[in-house]
Amino acid sequence: MGKHTGFKEFERKTPHYLPVAERTKNYNEFVVPLSKEEVETQGARCMDCGIPFCHTGCPLGNIIPDFNDHVYNGKWQAALKSLLSTNNFPEFTGRICPAPCESACVLGIIQPPVSIKNIEVSIIDYAWSQGWIKPEPPPVRTGNKVAVVGSGPAGLAAADQLNKAGHTVTVFERADRIGGLLRYGIPDFKLSKQVVQRRVNLMEDEGVIFVTNAHVGENIPVADLRRDFDAIVLTGGSTLARDLPIQGRDGKGVYPAMQFLTQNNKRVAGDKIPEHESIMATGKHVVVIGGGDTGSDCVGTSIRHGAKSVTQIELLPKPPGSRTAETPWPVHPGPRMLSTSSSQAEGCVRDWSLLSKEFLHDEKGNVRAIKAVRLEWNGPKFTEVEGSEFEMPADLVLLAMGFMHPEHKGMIEQLGLDKDERGNVKCDASYRTSVDGIFAAGDMRRGQSLVVWAISEGRECARSVDEFLTGMPTRLESKDHSLCEETV
Repeated sequence: MGKHTGFKEFERKTPHYLPVAERTKNYNEFVVPLSKEEVETQGARCMDCGIPFCHTGCPLGNIIPDFNDHVYNGKWQAALKSLLSTNNFPEFTGRICPAPCESACVLGIIQPPVSIKNIEVSIIDYAWSQGWIKPEPPPVRTGNKVAVVGSGPAGLAAADQLNKAGHTVTVFERADRIGGLLRYGIPDFKLSKQVVQRRVNLMEDEGVIFVTNAHVGENIPVADLRRDFDAIVLTGGSTLARDLPIQGRDGKGVYPAMQFLTQNNKRVAGDKIPEHESIMATGKHVVVIGGGDTGSDCVGTSIRHGAKSVTQIELLPKPPGSRTAETPWPVHPGPRMLSTSSSQAEGCVRDWSLLSKEFLHDEKGNVRAIKAVRLEWNGPKFTEVEGSEFEMPADLVLLAMGFMHPEHKGMIEQLGLDKDERGNVKCDASYRTSVDGIFAAGDMRRGQSLVVWAISEGRECARSVDEFLTGMPTRLESKDHSLCEETV
């Protein structure tokens, strides 16, 4: 695929970013894209490797060598058709996916891998710019009605697929805008909400019905959904955040990361935040506890607020800067290999092997510091380093330590759904819950994961729902391309 000798002729090239001093003045996306010709040259680097391990790295099963080859040959519409056959929202994944496909690229064994993620987003952005993305409502409706609860990436993918199959789909979202994590969990500078809304508008034009401020289990009775719909798909996400119940946690100035990020996204969208509720990092020493993507988003947002300093700390030891025996190719190393996000590169101090012992407050009850201690790790266990305890200045503390499981109170309890040992909604291999006619997908089923996994879950769940409703094998595409009647 690509040019047979392209990987020897061309070096990997990816878009550059606007300078830090410029991009941190606002919440706009700051990636400066490659030209169309430069992207085509990058497509040439896709080598004729025989076994495309990039497929194993992509949860969606994207047909990567095909669209790389099409781009190299200037066949952008063919590339688009290939890409959309497996990925409903490449404009999302092309911006925020950590690209496990690139970790599995065969070329990556000896050289920097093919820039798959950038080629992907270049295809879809070019298609939008050329007017190729147009509403395609299903020609025939089945008469079946499906309720999708949650409008994050899993819910949108399930809704999109089921609508394509001709079912009438209504998406219920408890927030005031559609998008879930895409809308309120990811900062605008990583994923513009105009990009999200553009896709939502397209889905509406294709017949998907969206209902906001609809909290199923509270202001929308679950009995109404059971009565009015032939199937229900739960995609509410894993929203119960891990807390840090140490001394001083109840003082002022310590917040869950999502409360901070959601509020700022609302602020950027033009909403007025009451002063007594406003969480701002301006002029403050900010400490972010948690080294993952959510923590990184807190870093970038705090810097744009004008924080005095931003420090990101992690309980675990500093990971190695390259692959080890525990992360051999083609495994995606994820957090097990050191990487620096664009937000961290904007001016963040990072520290590892730190245990927070206590939040210290001033006489008014506002957090002023964290009492922490350094750790020494021995395999999976750690011990505190004697005499290493210290105080870290902190006027604002953001807890970004991941999520445990979906909220049980309300919808899940009212439906009487079984849960697995981790507290997620328990499903069989067909995404069916313990209650007939109710399905679950995304983080609600599998636990906290990547957006690309959420889209994959939504797509695969839709296949099972379609078969449940029609009593026949589904014609919806699968990431197992051998199950499709037609592939690109």
